[in-house]
Amino acid sequence: MTQGILAFGAYIPWRRLQRQAIADTHAWFNPALKGQAKGERAFCNWDEDTVTMAVEAARDALRGRERSAVAALRFASTTFPFLDRLHSGIVADALGLDEGISAIDVTATQRAATSALIEALSSTTETLVV
Repeated sequence: MTQGILAFGAYIPWRRLQRQAIADTHAWFNPALKGQAKGERAFCNWDEDTVTMAVEAARDALRGRERSAVAALRFASTTFPFLDRLHSGIVADALGLDEGISAIDVTATQRAATSALIEALSSTTETLVV
């Protein structure tokens, strides 16, 4: 089996906020922000959270790939929307992955994604890391 990154996907929220608006709003306490007021910033809508963005990124990564080949799912985030729920299970269900898939949430550190990637690389099965 080939080890490494076989595909990748991305999702960027479509809403935009001009950096100038941010700088103008906060200039009263930090005038130096004016120097960073170029361009725009993407931000989530009220109905987008880490789960919905993970599903969209995973759909992009799995485009053209056989979903039945995915044996494990690792969902890494520092900000899950629910306190006590298996977020990776929600993602697996939304993607239509096999019911018996190994789904694990990786959290509680800013290195969650790195930990999930390391765990996936040490696995002998095809693992989706979101």
